[in-house]
Amino acid sequence: MADRPTSERTNPTGPPPSVERADDSVTRRWRLLGLSWAHLLNDGAANYLPGVLPAILVSLDQPARMAGVLVAALTIGQALQPVTGWVADRIGGRVLVVSGLLISSVAGGLVGLVHTTGALIALLLLIGVGNAFFHPPALAGVRSLLQGRRGFLTSVFLVGGELGRGLWPTVASLITANFGLTYLWIIALPGLATVPMLLRSAPKLPAAPQRGRAIQWRRHASPMTLLIGYRSIRALTIFGLTTFIPLMWQARGGTLVEGASVITTMVTVGVVGNLWGGHLADRFGRRPVLVASALGSSGFIGFVVYLPGAWAWVAAAALGVALFLTASTTVLIGQDIFPENRSMGSGIALGLANGIGALLVLVIGLRVDDGNIESVFWILALLSLASTLLAIALPKSLMRE
Repeated sequence: MADRPTSERTNPTGPPPSVERADDSVTRRWRLLGLSWAHLLNDGAANYLPGVLPAILVSLDQPARMAGVLVAALTIGQALQPVTGWVADRIGGRVLVVSGLLISSVAGGLVGLVHTTGALIALLLLIGVGNAFFHPPALAGVRSLLQGRRGFLTSVFLVGGELGRGLWPTVASLITANFGLTYLWIIALPGLATVPMLLRSAPKLPAAPQRGRAIQWRRHASPMTLLIGYRSIRALTIFGLTTFIPLMWQARGGTLVEGASVITTMVTVGVVGNLWGGHLADRFGRRPVLVASALGSSGFIGFVVYLPGAWAWVAAAALGVALFLTASTTVLIGQDIFPENRSMGSGIALGLANGIGALLVLVIGLRVDDGNIESVFWILALLSLASTLLAIALPKSLMRE
């Protein structure tokens, strides 16, 4: 009788290694999609505020300048991400990912039930803490699932967050317009239903040893400063646009849902920029993507503000693509700057920069009233243009050129 093929002789009781590798790849991709879904729900519950901000200001009898304070309170907690990233690497597991989604969902669902400015600010700060818990370990978990094409596949995860930030403002505005602010508790339900799935399927990262490699702060200081500067301006631009576009729309006689839909268009179409940017960075290097994003964002802001009618939504879509070209690229740069602690690198690139951007929104917002809202957009356009210098200054070793 003829000998059996070598693969059958060496693996008589199980599938060939190629099948096992294919099964493992499919499992990894399903877990990546699960994390992306959790990212959508986390960021949706934590970032829908701009869609209902005009209604909240009216309910609290607060002026337009309070918008910057509220958005800053919502996002300042993200500055904790370097700390939560360090903790996540030390304790491992998936507890911070699950806790982050739980906190963001529950606190987000309670926003419409508070009746004083102080209580609302406290709740928004708590949402920011939930966001800080979720992102660094989730990003590190995503990286552990990736094999090749990291820029593009990291974009897949980040797309979930962008869809949440884009769709939930309009969802929240529809809930508010039809039922009232008190029914925003509906926002919490999808996240609560997803927590059991995360407990089972989120990557369970190993705990880092207490005596791991020391972080070389002096070596990393220069590229870290440049990246934080660039990302902070991106964060300020995104937060500023999502905060003041609905207020500008209302001041011009638009409805709550219309103003929210401009944000939704900008952020959801920005998914194209996210995926495209990750692909372009993998193919052509990171620096061209950083520069193109800064220049494109600066140029399209004016079109969103001044184009009439339906053209405003077209311009918002183009602006979203430009804004989010760098989403995955800047996270990967942060991780590469800090190879000793990639969760902390993600936290610096994403969270710390977002916290600084939130403070800048607060500073700008305190100078805003109903008569000069348009001046905010000129400031954002000029700062975005200036950020090209920071992209050019980043070290070549981080640019994959």
